[in-house]
Amino acid sequence: MNNQSSWVKSTCAYCGVGCGIKSRINNQGQLDIKGDEQHPANKGKLCAKALTLTETLTNDNRMLMPQILNKPVSWNEALDETVTQLQSIINRYGPSAVAFYVSGQLLTEDYYVVNKLAKGFIGTANIDTNSRLCMSSAVAGHQRAFGEDCVAGCYDDLEAADVVILTGSNLAWCHPILFQRLKLAQQQHNTKIVVIDPRHTASCDIADLHLAITPGSDIALFNGLLNYLNNNNYIDQEYINAHTNNIEAALTTAATLSNDENVSQLTGISAEKLRTFYQLFANHPRTVTVYSQGVNQSISGTDKVNAIINCHLATGRIGKLGATPFSITGQPNAMGGREVGGLATTLAAHLSFDRQDHWQLLSDFWQTNNLATKPGLKAVDMFDAIANGTIKAVWIIATNPAASLPNSNKINRALAQCPCVIVSDCVNNNDTLRHATIKLPAQGWSEKSGTVTNSERYISRQRRLLPTQGEAKPDWWIITQVAQRMGFGDSFNYTNEAQIFAEHVALTATNNHPHQTPRLLNLSGLSHLTDHDYDNLLPQQWPINDDGINQQRLFSDGIFPTQDGKACFIATPYRPAITHHSTAYPLLLNTGRIRDQWHTMTRTGLSASLASHIQEPLISVHPTDADHYKLNNNQLVTVTSQYSKAIFRVRISTDVKPRQVFIAIHWTQQTSSSGSVCALIDEQCDPISGQPQFKATAVQLTPLTYTTDAILTTTEAVTLADLPSPTALYWVCKKVKAGYQYCLSSNLTPSALEQILMTYFMHPAQHHLRAITHNSRRAIVIENNRCISSLLIRPYSNSHYLTSSSNIIGYECNELKLHQFLNGEDNLTDTDIVCACKQITKQQLIDTITNKKVQDVSTLSRITTAGTGCGGCWCELESLLNLTDAN
Repeated sequence: MNNQSSWVKSTCAYCGVGCGIKSRINNQGQLDIKGDEQHPANKGKLCAKALTLTETLTNDNRMLMPQILNKPVSWNEALDETVTQLQSIINRYGPSAVAFYVSGQLLTEDYYVVNKLAKGFIGTANIDTNSRLCMSSAVAGHQRAFGEDCVAGCYDDLEAADVVILTGSNLAWCHPILFQRLKLAQQQHNTKIVVIDPRHTASCDIADLHLAITPGSDIALFNGLLNYLNNNNYIDQEYINAHTNNIEAALTTAATLSNDENVSQLTGISAEKLRTFYQLFANHPRTVTVYSQGVNQSISGTDKVNAIINCHLATGRIGKLGATPFSITGQPNAMGGREVGGLATTLAAHLSFDRQDHWQLLSDFWQTNNLATKPGLKAVDMFDAIANGTIKAVWIIATNPAASLPNSNKINRALAQCPCVIVSDCVNNNDTLRHATIKLPAQGWSEKSGTVTNSERYISRQRRLLPTQGEAKPDWWIITQVAQRMGFGDSFNYTNEAQIFAEHVALTATNNHPHQTPRLLNLSGLSHLTDHDYDNLLPQQWPINDDGINQQRLFSDGIFPTQDGKACFIATPYRPAITHHSTAYPLLLNTGRIRDQWHTMTRTGLSASLASHIQEPLISVHPTDADHYKLNNNQLVTVTSQYSKAIFRVRISTDVKPRQVFIAIHWTQQTSSSGSVCALIDEQCDPISGQPQFKATAVQLTPLTYTTDAILTTTEAVTLADLPSPTALYWVCKKVKAGYQYCLSSNLTPSALEQILMTYFMHPAQHHLRAITHNSRRAIVIENNRCISSLLIRPYSNSHYLTSSSNIIGYECNELKLHQFLNGEDNLTDTDIVCACKQITKQQLIDTITNKKVQDVSTLSRITTAGTGCGGCWCELESLLNLTDAN
């Protein structure tokens, strides 16, 4: 194609906002990407992660061929061996000895087929998804309140509301396009914004009210709100009588928090701020409450969700313009996976194990006698069963549980001893793949074709944009081939994803009649799609009835998909978030995401542009705790929980409260020697949803001393695990242009460390340039007039933290640059990227503010172009302005 080739529409690979993109191949054979102005989710806007998707389309770490015991084999060999191992285990131990662990990264068609194979034909409900870690408490809360897992509202409600509450959601960093829509609404309509979060996050920068809640006390806060609404006659009794059940139990439980002082004591929020919040909610009928992982990831996550919904039901604020509880999903197809039964506790098409008529409907539709009769094991329980040998075979698809599940060291031990670990993925190496006995190469984003469903129920097409690398195949094809070889060919004879989608559509419409208890998930209006129609499908918001009209908001008529058509209030007693807090582990660890990285970085970690915002795993510590533990900024610290230890770089900050710390989730054993926070995480789960508690783990801090810092930059990835122990106490890897950069900390002397690194990673036959200055040792390796590696070593100094060095690798040798590097004249000042879209550094912004005497964000943005892309860094620009003014 040439530069005039037409734009192809698809969807972004990242969060649950579900942004539409447009792409075309340019004259260099690479994808140009921009936002789709016609997509209802983003209306042309994209965040930095989406804008840099092209950087992730690389051969680096791609799985290109099937493998058995790490030896390349043909597809026939790999598929036959997969079937042989699965069938042998099923024959000997039964279907419950087999499990599937899948992902919100899968397309709906992939999800549908793997769920059908597991539950419908193998007969095991042991199929769960990494969405269990993100959204399963919301699912359970919806089912209890509404009778079905349905998100009532839509993104337009954020712009129509008078008050928007963000609870357990750092919308600015985790869903930046929605944050930009909300920020614009605030500017245009004076929308009041409340942020409920233990930390001060980027979202707080536009908040009218920040409630820095004690972790895990959300139920106390919302029970207090319900009590306030009831005591002050703000509840909608007419709506309650007509459309709900069981309010008495909810009110009785809420009344145990008899006054603001009770709630204040439990939540850590002053009585004055509580009253302000309660009055904002009470006096504004158009209120949207957005909740995400901060609510869901808890031992009481389901009750938290229902405590929020209770307040909306009590005031009749659901299914109305600008008035709804609103669960925001984390992954691009977490919603699609829920639609087709990707959770161990559900059947396809929102059918339920609890209802015999649902079970019979699905059994008849799939024409199977093997349909699982009861729910399977949820994620944490599933891996416990692998650890104790109950499950003998696990097929892991498009996810990295060895890094992302709590107590990840135990997960690694379980996988290491499991007889059969099948992994389908597009990458060739991650924490999980180290344990795979069979590796199956799957297509990645830009190669796959299918559908995804975003947080507001919009079904969008993800389209094939580039040729497939190597021998990778679609996930649905891999699963179908295994099913056929297992003898289920008649039920898995798909030749394209359109046929799978058509079957999914037909199932949602089967026996789904208004005179029964209807399932709101109904796609009957898409029943007559041809393959051509499917290929050209525009975004569709379900439910879609027979005349093809969709329904933007659910429950606007006050009718719910329950036996009597009424919603149900749920009594939600408060209980503390943590049970292991003690003098041995006195601090409370919270976890979450950062702006420019995604999950375990198997995709975003390939982008040099995204690597420079936050370059290594940090722990945010309040100044009083830093004083107590004698910690300096940028110092390394060992963090210990009852499960494990890990090492992080200290960031002293008032963003966290005293006795609380925060660590991001993204680093793994592939990108850091000891920066995987999930090794520390408490295994406790919500008893209803099975969702782990990632937000409240008791930990201890111990300063880590060392003598030497080093930065090794190479054009090719190296394996630091090969170094003799104890060369590096700590290392972290990041992508840079033309290669990789490794930051190491060691107790060796600079000369001893230099000798080891030169021996291991710099071949003596290559041309070397070396220099020793008064405070550092430097070396460059040149091959064919290109710098292929560089090394900088110097004694540790807290006052001058070594975070990165000039990147001179991969380019033709420039004598001036080489001279500057060897003589210590390269720029080692702050290179942190603030604006990932435009690659504007913090230092550039500070210099502009100082030299141009900039006083407002608009001027700073106009001069530097920072913030003119997705706008996700706008709050950081404001912070820099305030910081520079203060200095």
